[in-house]
Amino acid sequence: MGDIIQYQDFEKVDIRVGKIIDVQDFPEARKPAYKLVIDFGPEIGTKKSSVQIVKHYTKDQLLNRLVMVVINFPPKQIGPFISEALTLGVPDENGDVVLLCPTMDVPIGGKMF
Repeated sequence: MGDIIQYQDFEKVDIRVGKIIDVQDFPEARKPAYKLVIDFGPEIGTKKSSVQIVKHYTKDQLLNRLVMVVINFPPKQIGPFISEALTLGVPDENGDVVLLCPTMDVPIGGKMF
């Protein structure tokens, strides 16, 4: 178990629902990955994210999928790509990433609470 934090600390992490609108291969990445463009609606716009999810997802399976994303971390340089958001997932039994996704169709841009 991790360190105990205050609820106010959790509130600082801005986790939103986004819709993947573009998926590209990322051959320059050290581990197999995709480059995503994720739409969060008119208030936030789009953000780019690099994700190591090629084990469980094809590009076609990802396009238009809703995902949960941290949008208020600073941009991170990943090889030649700037990742602007952290797409959330959990490890399967082999340590490969499984995305965290809403189980119902919800509006994009919605903040997790």
